[in-house]
Amino acid sequence: MHDRQTLTAQLKALNLPSDRPLMVHAGLRSIGAIDGGADTLIDALLDAIAPGGTMLMMVAEMGDVPFDPLTTPADPENGMLAEIFRRRAGNGVSDHPASRFAAIGPDAPALLSPVPLHDYYGPGSPLERFVAKRGQVLRLGASPDTVTVTHYAEYLADLPVKRRVRRDYFRADTGPLTIDSLDDSDGIAVWPGGDYFAQILRDFVGNGHARTGPVGNCTAELLDGPGFVAFATEWMERELG
Repeated sequence: MHDRQTLTAQLKALNLPSDRPLMVHAGLRSIGAIDGGADTLIDALLDAIAPGGTMLMMVAEMGDVPFDPLTTPADPENGMLAEIFRRRAGNGVSDHPASRFAAIGPDAPALLSPVPLHDYYGPGSPLERFVAKRGQVLRLGASPDTVTVTHYAEYLADLPVKRRVRRDYFRADTGPLTIDSLDDSDGIAVWPGGDYFAQILRDFVGNGHARTGPVGNCTAELLDGPGFVAFATEWMERELG
C-alpha cells in the first residue's frame, strides 16, 4: 500500500517542475494500491510541484450527455484519475466539449482560456500555451497512445495533406454545435505501423529523452514538453510526409 509521503518523495526524486505546468497521464492500476486512493495521488502530485507548479489533465467529456463544462463527467478513456481531478476543489476547467482540460495552480487561468472553437489543439490552444510555458508531461503507467500534446505537433508538422473531421456536439446552454479540426481520433495521415502516437513516444523514450523513476509500482516517465513536440513534429514530417 503506497501512502502520500512515499509517493511525494518518489515524485520529487523525478525533479518535477515547481514553477511551470505539469500535464499528467496516469493509469491507477499500474501504480498499485494507494492509501486514500486517487485523491492521495493528486495530493502527492500537488505536494511535489509546490509552490509554483500547475497540474493539468485532459478530461474531455461524455459524448452521450449535453455538455456542461463544470458538471459533465470526464471521458472514461482518460482514466479514473481524470474524473477525480475534475471534481477536485479549487480546480478550473476549459469550456470546450472536445478539448476540456482541468488545472490547479497559478498558471491554470492562462492555460485554460481561451480555446479556439475549431482546431482546438492548434494555434491559440491550451496545448500551445502549455508548450510556451515550458511545461512537462508526466506519465504514470498510462497507455503509450495518450500523450495529448502530440496533437499540437500534428498542427505544426508540415505535411502535404492532413485528414480533417467535423463532429457534432450538444451544449447544455446553447444547443447543437459543429466543430471542425484535424482528425484527432484516427490520425492526420495513414502510417503503415498503425498507431503513430505510441511509436513516437517509444522512440522519444528509447532515445534517452525521458527522465524515469519508480512511482508506486510503475516506472514513471517525465517528458520535456517543448522537446517532445519538436521530436514529434520532425517524426511526423519524416514518417507521414
